Amino acid sequence: MTFLLFGLGLVALIAGAELLVRGASKLALSFGISPLVVGLTIVAFGTSSPELAVSVQSAWNGKTDMAVANVVGSNIFNVLFILGLSAMITPLLVDKQLIRQEVPIMIGVTLLFAALTLDGGISLTDGVIFVALMIGYTTFLIVQSRRQTKAQHDALDDEYAESIGENTTGWDSTLPVQIVLIVAGLGLLVLGSNLLVEAAIVFARYLGLSEAVIGLTIVAAGTSLPEVAASVTAALRGQRDIAVGNVVGSNTFNILGALGVSAMVAPSALTLPPSMLAFDIPVMTAVAIACLPIFMTGNLIARWEGALFFAYYVAYTLYLIMAAKDHDALGDYAFVMQTIALPLTAITLVIIVVRHLRGRRTGV
Repeated sequence: MTFLLFGLGLVALIAGAELLVRGASKLALSFGISPLVVGLTIVAFGTSSPELAVSVQSAWNGKTDMAVANVVGSNIFNVLFILGLSAMITPLLVDKQLIRQEVPIMIGVTLLFAALTLDGGISLTDGVIFVALMIGYTTFLIVQSRRQTKAQHDALDDEYAESIGENTTGWDSTLPVQIVLIVAGLGLLVLGSNLLVEAAIVFARYLGLSEAVIGLTIVAAGTSLPEVAASVTAALRGQRDIAVGNVVGSNTFNILGALGVSAMVAPSALTLPPSMLAFDIPVMTAVAIACLPIFMTGNLIARWEGALFFAYYVAYTLYLIMAAKDHDALGDYAFVMQTIALPLTAITLVIIVVRHLRGRRTGV
């Protein structure tokens, strides 16, 4: 029965996100809002709506570990698993605007989150700051789009139009239908989040794992399924950097929107377990920072870089499971990762960046 509830919860979340994105996108396009802005805001935010629903529901019920773990785990999953898998399918082009603006914003938001958790939790004030920044960021994107030249506007719009359905005709082109889609989507998100959270708690108790570990793995992967579908589909279709833009936008929204609203509705501050403060949040921060050197080299995420991301997600998940079970090999595994794998990766990234900068100076 628990597996059934968990499955139904995932289906409701995915269906709710799809209805919400379709209704909101069509509504925005009906009012003449650019497909680019819709892609960077409504689509990215809509695919993150399961994380928002689950985290808010968890926070409302006092399950603060689950609320925060869902966001942290989803952000790690989005970069390492989704971008890794997408790049392994086909090398991903990265638009210069993402490198110059969106990725630094994502890194800055992640660093802000890490800094605010140094006192052990996310307070109501922190939540208000996050939501205010989310509103400001969305407004900035809209204003920036309006300032672009028509040529820039049309070129970028073409990249997003197909993925969100630019055609404003059809069965979902009328205002009443669009409102029904939005309302139905929100209803399914609430229903799905309830089922998913309750099933996840049962899993945690049955497997002897903490709610934080379940949130970092099973729930995080489940709520990220819309991002998986959007990014992998974009990669298969060869749509330039939509796979990357969706992940970057979703990660930014997860922190500002999902955690911000969760902190505002929670009965008390969102407290974090020591293990998350000491390990998972630093991993999320390192993953966000690692995006910049990989993205900037040739404006491309190569297949081997995707494989590296994917391998690190597998290694991260194995560590969580081994730590939760207090496995005998945990010490050796952590030693190998800390003294060999991570330093070699850091050295490789530095070499890649140095070569890239030297190539730009010499014009090669």
